[in-house]
Formats: sequence, structure tokens, C-alpha cells
Amino acid sequence: MNIAIERENDGRWIAEVSELPGVMVYGQDRDEAISKVKALALRVLADQLEQGEPVPELHDMFAIPA
Repeated sequence: MNIAIERENDGRWIAEVSELPGVMVYGQDRDEAISKVKALALRVLADQLEQGEPVPELHDMFAIPA
């Protein structure tokens, strides 16, 4: 899954996993935003599996652009 991350004008960082709608978080710094979005993505995937919903094919868990 790809993590899109950027810095907002107010200094906060926003991270999103576009393959999972609604998986978007803010962090005080880049590392915090990445950590939070990974945790949220895993919770969403676990919930989808428990509900019997399809989940995206996972080859590498997360990819973060440099």
C-alpha cells in the first residue's frame, strides 16, 4: 500500500493510504503521521477481514516515497 505524505501550511503532516478510503491522519511530524496511518490502515484491514469483506492484494505492506 502506498502512503502519501505531505506537510500542511500550518506545519502538521498529513498521511493517507489511498487504497483504503478514509485512512488519513495528521501528525506533529513526518514519523508520527506515518506511524499513525500504518496503525489505522491495519485496523481497517483487520475489520474488513473480520466482516468477510474483500481486502486489497498485499505484496509489500507499505511503501513510502522518499
